Amino acid sequence: MKTINVDYIAKAKKLSEEDRDRILSRMGGKLPKRLQKEKLTVEEAIAIQLELEDEQLQEWRANMAAIEEKAAKAKAKADEKAAKVKTKAAKPVVANSAPAKKVSPQAKPAAATKAPAKLAPTAKPAVKK
Repeated sequence: MKTINVDYIAKAKKLSEEDRDRILSRMGGKLPKRLQKEKLTVEEAIAIQLELEDEQLQEWRANMAAIEEKAAKAKAKADEKAAKVKTKAAKPVVANSAPAKKVSPQAKPAAATKAPAKLAPTAKPAVKK
């Protein structure tokens, strides 16, 4: 069983009735049963709950700090990668091979087709009656 810290008992005694009810409503595990069986006083139960909540808060803060640190490292890495891509795009790419030959466009010969070309329809003269 966890020993009760004197500082938390002092905090528990200073709480208003509404704050006490809120803390008692958040209790979980064996603590409410121990309070119900009268193995603990209300102040002792509240003191234990306050201490547990402080411990959980410290763990949460440590986890959030680790997550933020990981996110900062990932962002720095992404920024570094983006900077490398920009420097590569800014530098012209020079090939180490022989200079390219100039190719002049050449006319392609017409391909022979088997089907005769269609003639344009001729206009018939208008006949008046």
